[in-house]
Amino acid sequence: MNSNSVARPNGPRAAPTEGPQASPTAVRQDDTVYQKDQPVAKALEAEVDLEDKEVHFGELYESDPLLLPDECEYQEYRILIRRVAFAASLDKNAPHKGRVLKGVVAEILGHREQC
Repeated sequence: MNSNSVARPNGPRAAPTEGPQASPTAVRQDDTVYQKDQPVAKALEAEVDLEDKEVHFGELYESDPLLLPDECEYQEYRILIRRVAFAASLDKNAPHKGRVLKGVVAEILGHREQC
């Protein structure tokens, strides 16, 4: 990790929101990727590299609703996924994880607007 990288713990700090859909003003979880204010994937081993303007994810899981060509939000960043090293629609060792993407690199487009 270089001096401009920020490692973030992946544990959720916020209480889960009520109901199936989170509102734009709801507290977001730090380990979750969002699209259109909806959670679309959970992140493991995420590293923010501010120098290269990238976020590296060791793994994204429960990512079935994630639309890869669309802009996402992760923590305070607007991101666009550029590379996926490995994708599996079902991990036989962990079927509860749904679609799993490994070795994911996303470009940081900017900071998300706070509601």
